[in-house]
Amino acid sequence: MDDHGRMDIVITSLQGINYAAGSNPVNLAYEFSRKHRVLYVNYPADRMSVIRHRKDPNIVKRLAVIKGKEESLVKIKDNLWTLYPRTILESISQIGSNLVFDFLNKINNRRFAKEISKALHVLGFTNIIIFCDSDMYRSFYLKDLLKPAKFIYYSRDNMIAVDWWKKQGVRIEAALIKKADLAVTNSVYLANYCQKFNPNSFYVGQGCDVSAFDSNLVTGPVPAEIADISRPVIGYIGVLYKLRLDIAIISYIARQRPGWSIVLIGPEDDAFKNSDLHTLPNVYFLGSKPPDSLPPYLNCFDVAINPQILNEVTIGNYPRKIDEYLAMGKPTVATQTEAMSVFKEHVYMANSKEDYVHLIGLALEENSREKIIAREKFARGHTWEANVNEIYKAIG
Repeated sequence: MDDHGRMDIVITSLQGINYAAGSNPVNLAYEFSRKHRVLYVNYPADRMSVIRHRKDPNIVKRLAVIKGKEESLVKIKDNLWTLYPRTILESISQIGSNLVFDFLNKINNRRFAKEISKALHVLGFTNIIIFCDSDMYRSFYLKDLLKPAKFIYYSRDNMIAVDWWKKQGVRIEAALIKKADLAVTNSVYLANYCQKFNPNSFYVGQGCDVSAFDSNLVTGPVPAEIADISRPVIGYIGVLYKLRLDIAIISYIARQRPGWSIVLIGPEDDAFKNSDLHTLPNVYFLGSKPPDSLPPYLNCFDVAINPQILNEVTIGNYPRKIDEYLAMGKPTVATQTEAMSVFKEHVYMANSKEDYVHLIGLALEENSREKIIAREKFARGHTWEANVNEIYKAIG
């Protein structure tokens, strides 16, 4: 931080700046850059990915940079640059030996740090703050190698619950949280997890751009796919994956209330494609939709649901879709988790499939203009600006 309070922030992340689905670190980078200089570091290519996925656009891009055919350091806008490191890292995530993993990870970190250091010199960044978005392997030694003014670990998903991360992630993430200057999280559950390793761990909320989710902006005809579906419509928007959603709950709702129409919007995994939901006459699968086309569909819901399955992956997640539901004023029923506690005043919390049926019925009965306004106001308070301000407080 300079004498005028300006910070030079370096973001390392598991996701590239052009990640198609959008992501927290990218949104945060843009918000940080309103007041501070920001370098967003894209993840480097690793050796196995280069061999196996040479035609993948992300690999093609990184190889072009390494060969000097494209620029490594690119200005995105005022105060925001992105870096494509000119290096290939060793593929180490599934190595079982701690000794071998640590040896190779130090080599990877040195290569990574060298590329970041070059960019910092070009940009004139000094006294940097590193904001590490769960990049626990590649960024593990950056505090030692780049000597930032502060190293912040950002936890937004329970990464180590996923099998791919378990072999080394359980050990490495805990150690990185411990040596970070502070940890910030987007859920209460993850804040409590980080507190086990670092007392300077803070829940800083979650940003969300809900500007498009405004019922007043929805004009034109109702989408044809949903126009003729009988009311009430009980709807879900998002990925339809068994790892995250409870198929049994959805099936139970549909069977117990044949007069309700259950509308599911999003891509299906094999478990959903092969489920009995496709045999039920009041369950409608509308498939994936472009993000900008979703508000008119959501506007047709009488009640929105998020029937999460409870497991290590979902229990700590902040569900951004809840903000979108509430921003449209929709009565919402969701599985109760620790991360959902921030929504308790505006969302009906279910602990069983029976709860879902009862609470959806209650939500239909109790809906009012007053409740709609309160939901909209609450959701619109979860801005990226508010999120970043909480991070600044934690840094201070």
